[in-house]
Amino acid sequence: MTPYELPAMVNAHSHAFQRDLRGAAERPAPEAHAADDFWSWREAMYALAARHDPETMREAAGRVYAEMAVAGYGAVGEFHYVHHRPDGTPYDDPNAMAVSVAEAAVAAGLRIVLLPTAYHRAGFGLPPTPGQRRFCDPDVGTFLARVDALRAWADGRAGISVGVAAHSVRAVPAAWLEAIAAHADRHGLVRHVHAHEQPRQLEECRAEHGVSPIELLHRTGFLGPRTSVIHAIHVDDRDLAMLADTGSIAVSCPTTEGSLGDGHFPALRHLDAGVRIAIGSDSNVRVDPFEEVRELETLARRERRTRHALLARHGDLWAEIAAAGAASLGIADAGTIAVDRDHPDLRGVAEADLPLAVATCASAAVVARPA
Repeated sequence: MTPYELPAMVNAHSHAFQRDLRGAAERPAPEAHAADDFWSWREAMYALAARHDPETMREAAGRVYAEMAVAGYGAVGEFHYVHHRPDGTPYDDPNAMAVSVAEAAVAAGLRIVLLPTAYHRAGFGLPPTPGQRRFCDPDVGTFLARVDALRAWADGRAGISVGVAAHSVRAVPAAWLEAIAAHADRHGLVRHVHAHEQPRQLEECRAEHGVSPIELLHRTGFLGPRTSVIHAIHVDDRDLAMLADTGSIAVSCPTTEGSLGDGHFPALRHLDAGVRIAIGSDSNVRVDPFEEVRELETLARRERRTRHALLARHGDLWAEIAAAGAASLGIADAGTIAVDRDHPDLRGVAEADLPLAVATCASAAVVARPA
């Protein structure tokens, strides 16, 4: 049977090194069960990040990128914040870790958009914790200079491009958001940021700034058609209107958000507001774009207890999400993949129904492997 061709999926949000948290991060926190949440999970993540150097980062990234390439992803946005030595001092090449990640992606046959990420503090008035020191820069000028050096290194290298990110409104002051947004505007860079993942993040932002994270991003000029807001789970109508009015993209990471207990991404509310939706594998607890798309759709159905959800409105949900992912990373597309129509996931599905089955019945196992 002739293979069925699809757009390769765009993984708009990845932390490659976190793949090695599988299993280990599921161990119960030593505190009471009520404390076993995103915030306790971060401690396991910090411990893993502390063990890496440029060579081990290259190896870890290479493994997960090879998995992405055979699972149906064609491009990845690497939200990269493990910059320096564990004590916070830069490597001789301040971009050594980012270069390792980029070269690993190319070797795996994956296009990569590096998103070097600004990090400065543990929260309002709080210095970085020991686990965060290697993520941090002393000032935004130092951070942006490193971004520009990475852009110069990537220039002319096939399959590698560079955007920019702020880790979160908790991790950088508002002045950093303004500077990063202005720098991205001057150079035509895509920009990404974590926001509205956890209720505590909203509470802390309101305490510091008097507004939600999305409103702060709007106030500082960070939102816009080249902007992706990662997670955007705990949003109100005002937040959604600002995302839609600025043309910003929401990136949902269903398997990671489920793993961390973040909450339910309100996909239909985003859709109703006119916000584009992309997907990411985030912590890479699973590397399967078909699973991410299916979970996004089934969560949307549960959101309103209806079967008329994202798939019914778009018709070809896979292609819609792939296009939004490409826009998130500032690329035209991620190429194409072939799927095996004789695989049990798709065997017997009528050709006219294949776009529907891809979004609801398929898995990475349907991707045809080169002969």
